[in-house]
Amino acid sequence: MNYNPVTKEIIEALEKVAPGRVMSGADINPDYSKDEMPIYGSNMPEVAIDVLSTEEVAGIVKICCDNNIPVTTRGAGTGLVGGCTPVFGGVVICTSNMNKIISYDEPNFSVTVQAGVLLKDLAADALGKGLLYPPDPGEKLSTVGGNAATNAGGMRAVKYGTTRDYVKAMKVVLPSGEITSFGSSVTKVSSGYNLAHLMVSSEGTLGIITELTLKLIPAPKATVSLMAPFEDLHACIAAVPKFFVDFRPQAVEFFEREILISSEEYIGKQIFPRTIDGTEIGSYLLVTFDGASADDLDPLIEKASEFFLESGALDVLVADTPPKLKDIWAARSSFYEGIKEQTKLLDECDVVVPVSRIADYVAYVEGVAEGFDFETIYFGHAGDGNLHIYACSKTMEREEFLKQVDEFFAPIYKKAIELGGDISGEHGIGLGKVGFFKEAAGSTNLELQRAIKKVFYPKLILNPGKDCYTVDELKERALAG
Repeated sequence: MNYNPVTKEIIEALEKVAPGRVMSGADINPDYSKDEMPIYGSNMPEVAIDVLSTEEVAGIVKICCDNNIPVTTRGAGTGLVGGCTPVFGGVVICTSNMNKIISYDEPNFSVTVQAGVLLKDLAADALGKGLLYPPDPGEKLSTVGGNAATNAGGMRAVKYGTTRDYVKAMKVVLPSGEITSFGSSVTKVSSGYNLAHLMVSSEGTLGIITELTLKLIPAPKATVSLMAPFEDLHACIAAVPKFFVDFRPQAVEFFEREILISSEEYIGKQIFPRTIDGTEIGSYLLVTFDGASADDLDPLIEKASEFFLESGALDVLVADTPPKLKDIWAARSSFYEGIKEQTKLLDECDVVVPVSRIADYVAYVEGVAEGFDFETIYFGHAGDGNLHIYACSKTMEREEFLKQVDEFFAPIYKKAIELGGDISGEHGIGLGKVGFFKEAAGSTNLELQRAIKKVFYPKLILNPGKDCYTVDELKERALAG
């Protein structure tokens, strides 16, 4: 696409919309050039603006629409696929200061928030009212707007679903600068296309979400986690499909010994055992149940413990107090930070496969990984089949690492699709997966998505280079006129 540069006159117009918060040149925070996965590169925008309201977003987008300037929206910048990287420069709109919890509708179990509210702040505030916002991505410093833009899942998705399942309504700024609303605060709607769900996981390519009305549920009164250590990873994973025959947990996570050690070193505290009766632990299952009371959970815990021991677990440890639960989940939530701390080059994919095929898929990945020079580390939401596979190197040169990672990811993405899965379970496409997206989507679905994007605005100014149009394709369109 032939995008235009941001001129001095345009900056002056933007300043009238968001006075004192329009940054350009050396005044722009370098963080606005990338997200948390720098392997996909960075690119400084020409202008960055910290917005405070829907009206400001609309005014900025209208100026950019009239002048054919690309716009990239970012929340907290915690994404892992380069989704908020402004590859064509232009204007970055940062919503992190749109962080107000606007109102609760407690009788109808919903809350309305600005898009920049942090997940951890919403979760804590709702809990203070005896309510639970179930989506639980590992990154608690992410914004709810960003969660909606990627349909973030997290640990509790196995029982409660992903962000999409809790979005009732939203306020959106379209690429033209027009403000509109999608969805409804009521429980049942059967009137036309669900445009709110279309916006969820669109990664800021169709419109900019500025407010959300989200569903809440009564908070469980009791929560207990079980940790089941196994000597062998494959026995650990193989237990999961059988587990779901009799149990409905809040979360089921699996991870290897090595990733646990890196996480515990990062947080400076050993929480999980490394050996049981002289046997070295190779992998772990971490399972959480919630319910109306501790008494209700006791027989469930006993039955689950018996199941794990019969499935080959070396032991079963119970965390049923707030300090123990906090420690266990602090270690689990720090996996990415622990890996990042201990490697020079890092790339990641978050494929999803049917739960019954996790063991087969992991065995396939291990076989493919043998042909490369980097180390592979993985963990996953075993309850919903979402696996996080990391390629890590302390010694490789960047270009060689990127080349080998692409060669590694191509067959494992293809295998995930063959098994009935997909190339992303919760992180989105962004820059990291856009090269693999064509094959995953298929030609028919890809053209449908491109047609939808053009309907929203044919000049494609919102977050260009992500999803159904790659950066190279947009550059070719520009050369073709």
